[in-house]
Amino acid sequence: MGPCRLRGPLHRPDKIGAGFGLLIVSLMAMIMPAKESTGTVLPMLLTADLMAVWGFRHHANWKEIRALLPATFPGLIAGWWFLNAVPAKVFGHVLGWMILVMMALVVWQRLDRRVLAAVMSHPALASFSGFLAGLSTMMANAGGPAMTFHLLARRFDKMSYVGTCAWFFFITNMIKVPFSLSLGLISRSSLLLDLWLIPVIGVGFLLGKALLGKIPQGPFDLILLIMSLAAALKLVIS
Repeated sequence: MGPCRLRGPLHRPDKIGAGFGLLIVSLMAMIMPAKESTGTVLPMLLTADLMAVWGFRHHANWKEIRALLPATFPGLIAGWWFLNAVPAKVFGHVLGWMILVMMALVVWQRLDRRVLAAVMSHPALASFSGFLAGLSTMMANAGGPAMTFHLLARRFDKMSYVGTCAWFFFITNMIKVPFSLSLGLISRSSLLLDLWLIPVIGVGFLLGKALLGKIPQGPFDLILLIMSLAAALKLVIS
């Protein structure tokens, strides 16, 4: 299955995916130490990935996934190295700035359509997007904006977007588990918290699947971006 043409404003899942993912990462980093929050969020994301893989299993574009993964692996390794090198006391600031940069990338992409025209057919697009997704997802579980940038440039419709992202992030998040364990970011207490949150994740998945493409995208996206901005700024200035 190849890239699918966008067919109007409802075919814009990037408005939900990137903003909501950044919001979760930002809020978790506000209620617990920033670096540890990345390990706590990872099992939650894997649970959501499994649900998305099952729910949208017929819509993944494997050609695109295979093009992205070779550059994603070096990005994951680079992110793991930075996580190990950045002191815990300054990681909150690093995470805050990373989220702000990811948000800026999404906003820039939407406001300036010339960005899409310039990169849509460039042969380095997959390498750039894959490396950026690997780096940002390893350091901050915030690979969504990089994938949004890539798949929107490739003119994916909403179902292809969701199915491809589901499999891509399931694979990358599984690879991240041993890296996070080696850094001590996943612990028994964090797994216990994740276990308690599984029913909430399940409800959120079912609700999101039912509402995909049926709710007004613009106002919802704006609220998520504002909330993510506030949370990221708090990390930067705290």
